[in-house]
Amino acid sequence: MNCDRLIIGGGAAGLFCAVQAAWLGEEVIVAEHEKKCGQKLCITGKGRCNVTNNCDVRTVMSSIPRNPKFMFSALSRFTPEDTMAFFESLGIPLKTERGNRVFPESDRASDIRDALVNACRDAGVRIVRDEIEELITGDGACLGARSASEEYRAAKTVVATGGRSYSVTGSTGDGYRLAESAGHRVTEIRPSLVPIVCEGRDCAEMMGLSLRNCTVSLYEGEQKKPLYTELGEMLFTHFGMSGPLILSASAHIGELSGRKYRIAVDLKPGLSEQKLDERILRDISEQPNKDFSNLLRKLLPAKAIPVIVRRSGIDGFKKGNQITAEERAGLVRLLKELTFEVKGLRPVEEAIITRGGVCTDEISPKNMESKLVKGLYFIGEVLDVDAYTGGFNLQIAFSTAYACANG
Repeated sequence: MNCDRLIIGGGAAGLFCAVQAAWLGEEVIVAEHEKKCGQKLCITGKGRCNVTNNCDVRTVMSSIPRNPKFMFSALSRFTPEDTMAFFESLGIPLKTERGNRVFPESDRASDIRDALVNACRDAGVRIVRDEIEELITGDGACLGARSASEEYRAAKTVVATGGRSYSVTGSTGDGYRLAESAGHRVTEIRPSLVPIVCEGRDCAEMMGLSLRNCTVSLYEGEQKKPLYTELGEMLFTHFGMSGPLILSASAHIGELSGRKYRIAVDLKPGLSEQKLDERILRDISEQPNKDFSNLLRKLLPAKAIPVIVRRSGIDGFKKGNQITAEERAGLVRLLKELTFEVKGLRPVEEAIITRGGVCTDEISPKNMESKLVKGLYFIGEVLDVDAYTGGFNLQIAFSTAYACANG
């Protein structure tokens, strides 16, 4: 079977690249081994699909912790504004929510997937259900790929297989094997944007507690400068922490053997230590004979109180007017820096994306073509580029796909 461009993988990057290439007049085949294309798209953004972030290129770059410079050319050519215009041109109205996250107005991720699939078919893209087993190479060039039952010959072969996260959607890491077979180096594959497992039982005691306005900071060892710090939302779970801030923080956690990380949560980011102390003093003055644990009810969510009381070292039955200035100062520090030791990360199967992938030093940032094998391209999550939550990773997928199709 012959075509101008063979795209291996029918996810966000693969479908988008197929549409763009077909619009330029290429004959395109998408080979997807799952029954339906875009399975992972349907579960992104909790089933709503955070399709991009309504921001400028500089903001996207600052939200990519690894290899952001590699993305500059692609992002400059296809920006978040271009992504929004593309989907709205396909009849998908979009909306911008907190943190500049962009979603379809319908709140249905399937609308984004269906729009891409329909655009492919309207453009004449042929989507086949087939599992590619190997690349066809010769004389330093890629000539296509083979499955168990078919041989595809193409001037351009694009690997858009995704990473290894959410393997139930078809992201099995096949692209890494194909890359290595062509001589490419694949950096260590690890989970990213994944919940964090914490030491002790405090998180489990607060399980289900969602903090909508806190600051999370991640530190390595005894360093005082955080690797990551941001204001937003997080969630306590039976194993540790999850939620947008925690997922983004996980992108900065490296190999845990021999290295220690800690997470500090500022429960009252809107108050300075002095203002928070004044607030506690006011609460005490209003009800001086109230037990300490009951005084905290006006200040904290109920699920957090037993943990705070225990960590503060103040007897929960101690009357407010008996709390010393030293105890109060310790409470203020605790509320401004509630610390948890990181035990590990949840498995890669629970990660939103994969960290690591095809080494970007071996890929042209202009059109995503291999520098080692002519006619071979890599786009999307299979590359060693990943970003925080907020629509940035899908923007990487669309920008790399556009650069590849228009290179």
